[in-house]
Amino acid sequence: MTGRPVVRIGIMGGTFDPVHLGHLAIAEAARESLDLERVVFLPAGVPPHKPGAVTAPAEDRVAMVRLAIAGNATFELSRVDVDRPGPSYTADSVRLIAEAERTAGRDPDLVLIMSAETLAGLPDWHEPTRLLAACRVAVVPREGHPAPDLAWIAAQFPGQANRIVMLDGPRLGISSTGVRERIATGRSIRYLVPDAVERYIADHGLYRSASIGGTSPSARPRPRSAP
Repeated sequence: MTGRPVVRIGIMGGTFDPVHLGHLAIAEAARESLDLERVVFLPAGVPPHKPGAVTAPAEDRVAMVRLAIAGNATFELSRVDVDRPGPSYTADSVRLIAEAERTAGRDPDLVLIMSAETLAGLPDWHEPTRLLAACRVAVVPREGHPAPDLAWIAAQFPGQANRIVMLDGPRLGISSTGVRERIATGRSIRYLVPDAVERYIADHGLYRSASIGGTSPSARPRPRSAP
């Protein structure tokens, strides 16, 4: 016992290219279901599992997340991944967030929030065993992807299966890819992203190129390794 207060914190990582209402709904559902004190949004730089697929520069994606979460006092932004040089491993990101909490005099109980689709690739991440030792993982459904099989989880993460919990929704069929496609083809994204994010995208001319899967010249991707 350290005598320090324990804080239960969710971590919502992603490219957020752009952030949309599905991200916010998932974070809020996880916060409520797991009794989280707050949820930290962790924008990636150039994610290793999506090489060359980030369209908007990191500073634009960070700005959109900041606008999206502004109305929720339990949501906060972390620049851990976009500010540090070199490979951006999720296990290291979680460690840095935990260290910041301990420096502030709190003992962190961390929960990494991810989709069922992302969980399927977790065995290939950098040091998944270390990651699961540092935080629990909360898995939310993803449209078009089956729920994780419990036997598969036990086989992939022996002795750590109890570190992975399943959440029931929300099941919103919104994706960043779909939002970018709508912008590139001149269709409305109203009610898919927060109003402030919609205005930011319009004001900065983001995602107008038909090459929605590519990387804009201004993105200047840094070399990255596995999550």
